[in-house]
Order: sequence, then structure tokens, then C-alpha cells
Amino acid sequence: MIKYIGSKRLLVDQIVDLCQTVAPNGGSVIDLFSGTSRVGHALKTAGFGVHANDHNAYAHNIAMCYIQADAPKVIKQATAIIDDLNNIARSKCEDGFITKTYCIDSRFFHPDNGRRIDAMRTHIETLSLSPELRAVVLTSLIEAADRVDSTTGVQMAYLKAWAPRAHKHIELRVPNILPHPFDQNCTANQLEATDAASILSAEIAYLDPPYNQHSYLGNYHIWETLVRWDHPEVYGIACKRIDCRERKSPYNSKVKIADAFDKLIDSIDTDTLIVSFSDEGYLGRDQIEHALAKRGPVVVLDREHPRYVGCKIGIHNQQGKKVGKVGKLRNTEYFFIAGAGAQRVAQAQKELAAA
Repeated sequence: MIKYIGSKRLLVDQIVDLCQTVAPNGGSVIDLFSGTSRVGHALKTAGFGVHANDHNAYAHNIAMCYIQADAPKVIKQATAIIDDLNNIARSKCEDGFITKTYCIDSRFFHPDNGRRIDAMRTHIETLSLSPELRAVVLTSLIEAADRVDSTTGVQMAYLKAWAPRAHKHIELRVPNILPHPFDQNCTANQLEATDAASILSAEIAYLDPPYNQHSYLGNYHIWETLVRWDHPEVYGIACKRIDCRERKSPYNSKVKIADAFDKLIDSIDTDTLIVSFSDEGYLGRDQIEHALAKRGPVVVLDREHPRYVGCKIGIHNQQGKKVGKVGKLRNTEYFFIAGAGAQRVAQAQKELAAA
């Protein structure tokens, strides 16, 4: 899966364990801010029915691939199409929107790979594919492009000199698509979180909302463009989509986040809520506990883990010169469990401590 700020790669096993503690006989989970679907994919692997949601097109596309797609129905066709795309990328390719915008006007990809991305993405647009199959193919392209980019992992800026991986020939791979769990439905939705919460129902709701000023659309605007393929007007050194200025999440606002979170909690139709939130967030632990208390008992667990890998590189100016150091290299992630499952988690923690 792609490099992603706020990724739960190091925490996903704990999240799955929490869901299994809350629902030992399985069931379904709503993932209201699905991002790369890393958590949803792990829950689907564990046998849960997953209902993913994210308002960004690239995240919805990834969820269509990893959550909604049923492997037996798409894997054969996906493999053939991805093989064809790799063959196209080995032929003579010409400059297109990606090459001009993200290789010449900016430097996110080497122009050789930019031309290959243009050729493959243009070909995908000519194919008549089911939504799930299209999502699998586009996710393969996004992940391949991510492996040859020249960034520290976000698309707010690019490196002054080409990263070594940028010189590698882009190569698509078939994503790790899963079959649907027995007797469980899995879906991908593209709604604002509160709207999704009002129509989706499950035993558990998992919430991992944006928590500070960092906009996921701004950080991954190229993936948004690859999925939408709308050749948008762009601005700034990073050539961001113009709608990065217009599409603002209340979760990226100190002023609006508390009200948005409170309304979301009221909208969710599940017995148990699991909220993941960083100590770097705009909401403090006490605020979150207070908002969740209306849903019943609340249990809070914490886990220290390394900050996003880009923090280790330091702070650089637009010329690529290092101009400062980050304040810390580790974060604390809080897990808030509220509602019917909180007592089961509390009991499991007591048993673990006594063992």
C-alpha cells in the first residue's frame, strides 16, 4: 500500500484485536475514514464484513479495490489488464498531462516514468470495466507510481535531486485483493463521514479522522487526479489541484473539529465505537472522552509509536536545504472504546495484566 501520513501500519494488529475482543463471533465494521484501507483490509482478512468510507476519490478507489472487490470475480481479468499495461509502459510513450505537470513543471516523477504513467492511464480510460475491476487496475497504477516517486512520502513538495527509486522503471503489480468473508458483505462508500454514519449500520464503528491541519487531499492530490483523470487547473510549486483550496475538512480546523466530531458521534448507528486519535491532534483526550460518554462506558488505551517517516528527514526549505529539526520522533496514539464493547475490552485488559 502507498506511503501515507497517519498510517496505522504499526497499529493495525491492535485494532483488529480490539474488534475481535468486542465481537468475538465476528460481524461487521464501519470504517468511516478509510484512507488507504489498511485497517479495513486487515479486518476483512480477519473475517469481518467491512463498510469503508472516504470522501476523497483516490481513497474511495482504494477501498473499492481492497474492500468491495471480491477476489474470485476480478483477479483473472485484473491480472491480464495489468500485464497489458506493463507492456504498454515498455513501448515508446509520449508526454501527457502527468509528464508536463508532475515531471516538468514539478519533479514528483522522472519524465520517463511520467510518460509511462500517461500512456497507461490513457489506455485505462478506453476500457469498459466494472467499478471494482477499474478500481483494482487504478490502485495498481497508484501503488506502482508511489514506488518510483521522488518525495518524502507526501505531495506537498518533492526532492531537489531525484530519489534513487525515481530512476527505476515503473512496474505494476496485482494488488492483494481478498475474497469476501463467508456470509459477510463488504462495501466502499464515498460520502462525508456524518452522511455515511447516518446510512451505514454495523456492530462496530471504527473512526480514524484527520486530527490537525494536514489535509489528505493536499498531501495526495496526484492520486486524486490519477483517479478522477480530470486534468485539473493547478497552482503553486507542488502543482496542487485547484480544489485543494476549496474542499476543506472541518477536522483540519481547530475551530470546527469539536463540533464536527460531536455531530458524527450522534449520527453513528452501532453498539460500539472505536476511535483512534493522536496526541498531536486538535482534540485532547478529555474532550474525546466527554464526547463519547453519551454512548456508554469509555475505555482508553494508549500506544507509543514512531512519527511519520518524513519527520526523520528534518525540515527543508523549497530549495531542499535543511533548515530545522522536528521536535519529537514519537507519538502516542489513543484508542477510545465506547459503548457496549467497552466492558469486554476492560475485562480483557485486566486478564492480560494479571497473566
